[in-house]
Amino acid sequence: MRLLLAEDESALADWLVRTLAQSGFQVDWVADGRLVRRALRSTHYDALILDLGLPGLAGEEVLLSLRQEEDPVPILILTARDTLAERVATLRAGADDFLAKPFEVEELEARLLALIRRSRGREITKYSCGQLVYDASTKRFELGQALFSLTAREHALLKTLIQAGGEPLTKRDLLERVFTGDSEVHAEAVEVLIHRLRKRLMHTGTQISTLRGLGYVLEVAP
Repeated sequence: MRLLLAEDESALADWLVRTLAQSGFQVDWVADGRLVRRALRSTHYDALILDLGLPGLAGEEVLLSLRQEEDPVPILILTARDTLAERVATLRAGADDFLAKPFEVEELEARLLALIRRSRGREITKYSCGQLVYDASTKRFELGQALFSLTAREHALLKTLIQAGGEPLTKRDLLERVFTGDSEVHAEAVEVLIHRLRKRLMHTGTQISTLRGLGYVLEVAP
């Protein structure tokens, strides 16, 4: 799932990009309200996380502009201005949800999943590739009806691949999402994990393929 984050606090934005990546979200970041519509026009996003206190064009103006244009992207508002009047005003202006700073990332993730689920009209809790299934609600892999056990790093990498839904991910993508915050880890660590997972996935009907110039992708074995 791909998100657009509009936030001018660089430390908070950097933390959110890295933390949400660990949960399988791909997050693009803009720090100026004038860049939001441009980003939404060039890329499909599953949701927009919008801070109200943006430079260039305030979050309230961005929100009103998007809804006037009937842009259907789900919008979750982030703000330090946590008053009833503020909540009511933003929801009436077209926001789908409201989260006050400071917040716990678990609540943010839950609210985002709920927004995206409602916008798609279906549950987004299970991801599958052939007989391999990842249940986001239990955080478990199953192969057929049996539990598919993995080490923590194997689990994180395979979860990232299956949630990508067939979109190729580069070695850098996987490095940033699986080893978030560990600056001393090198790209070879991804190669080692890919090698181990390929062995684990043998004879399961699912495989990790390498697409030259694009990256790795999880797909049904021929």
